[in-house]
Amino acid sequence: MDGGRRPLWQEEVAVRRRMADPVRTAAVRAVIIVAVTLIEAMVAFLCTLAGSWYAFPAVLTTVASTIVATWAVLDVWVTRQVWIQRHGVRSEPSSTARELRRERRQARRRERRRGAGGPAGTDRAAA
Repeated sequence: MDGGRRPLWQEEVAVRRRMADPVRTAAVRAVIIVAVTLIEAMVAFLCTLAGSWYAFPAVLTTVASTIVATWAVLDVWVTRQVWIQRHGVRSEPSSTARELRRERRQARRRERRRGAGGPAGTDRAAA
């Protein structure tokens, strides 16, 4: 009976690569700041509806937090661009590029075989 049970979860290979540490740190910071800004905006809106004295300071705080949240989101984008520029992106050639390289290599080999009748090394000196 125990052999037919499925595991509670099954590991799958990640489709996307994980973000770089500085980018992930900036993203977490931005998400927290945006969440706090949304809560402040909701508090300001409810205080305005209720006619509370706290409405004006809450609106001012929300405006300031919106500016900070925009800066935080831009920081994620800039951090990502800087990381990519410094560390590069690992990419593999597409299958068409690989095929073109293979064809060029084979053409060079054919040319060398045809020119193999002369003295050794002459075809390399010409290239």
